[in-house]
Amino acid sequence: MKIEEITLREIQMPLVHFFETSFGRTYSRRILLVAVNCDGVNGWAESVAGENPFYSDEWIDSAWATMRSFLAPALLGKTVAQGRECAALMSQVRGHRMAKAALENAVWDAEASQKKQPLWKLLGGTRREIPCGVSIGIQDSIEQLLDKIESELAAGYRRIKVKVKPGWDINVLERIRSRWPDITLSCDANSAYRIGEIEHLRKFDQFHLLMIEQPLWNDDIYFHARLQKQLSTKICLDESIRNARDAEAALELGACGILNIKVGRVGGFTEAKKIHDLCQSHKVPVWCGGMLESGVGRAHNIALSTLENFRLPGDVSASKRYWKEDIIEPEVEVSSSGMISISNAPGTGYRVREDLIEKLTVRKETLSASVVAHA
Repeated sequence: MKIEEITLREIQMPLVHFFETSFGRTYSRRILLVAVNCDGVNGWAESVAGENPFYSDEWIDSAWATMRSFLAPALLGKTVAQGRECAALMSQVRGHRMAKAALENAVWDAEASQKKQPLWKLLGGTRREIPCGVSIGIQDSIEQLLDKIESELAAGYRRIKVKVKPGWDINVLERIRSRWPDITLSCDANSAYRIGEIEHLRKFDQFHLLMIEQPLWNDDIYFHARLQKQLSTKICLDESIRNARDAEAALELGACGILNIKVGRVGGFTEAKKIHDLCQSHKVPVWCGGMLESGVGRAHNIALSTLENFRLPGDVSASKRYWKEDIIEPEVEVSSSGMISISNAPGTGYRVREDLIEKLTVRKETLSASVVAHA
């Protein structure tokens, strides 16, 4: 496959309902989409870099600039047999994993389409349906949160995850557990606590949570290992795991009992698969986290979640939870039993709605192999 052309697009989509974490509240998304043309076939992907450098040091404008100036030129004009070869071509650039993931994953998508093979099979997936959970942000009141949980449970979701931070944690979990003592419940702190708060964090054990996600610093493994020894609740690491080396260190130190794999956070499908395989060999379950993706990124999360060790419900929920109208069809739907069925169609199994994307586009730039060759 010769990489002929790369098109970057920013689209803007309002959320159906605001989403709040310890970083702040989001009402709409600026989304960076990538289309990579390989021998006349377009592969699509999404950079999960946010509107600001809060979750990660990457954000949409840094991802755009890095792709335009460094990563796209490293790929354009090159011939690759498989999407996995892109990681090595971009390796001279340090970091910028969300930018790299979008480009690599788009080539994986093009490869699957060219081979007339489902992307999930190309990745080595085995599941024909995946279990789904939901992530519910911080609300204006506990009553509003409880109403949302009730609605999601009625829709069939198999795991409820709530965002927590100091001042919105113990009292919230108490109210949830008093109403639903038996549901699968977890919480996500997005690095809101510090190691000096061990006594407070021990209080989380009384709620019999599936996990507490990323309670401490976003770049930490060591102090999470110290904390895990003090808790009966399993810690799940998210932001701390940037690659397979981080995952190996975390597992050897006992820093967590569960890992969240976000394909954008770790730099693409190739590294995500390495982390998956490592955790499987250690008998540590993984699940797929979400980043408020459009249907393009959501479809990639679905494909990744078919790998064998994705044993816990992920955050890959239905399109309608976030968007009045998604940019793929069919939209992602979740059954009344909380499952997503996996399509056998080539590629992701979802068609990209290029007409709608064009209407939502606020900036666009196409880079070609011929221009790079003459530069």
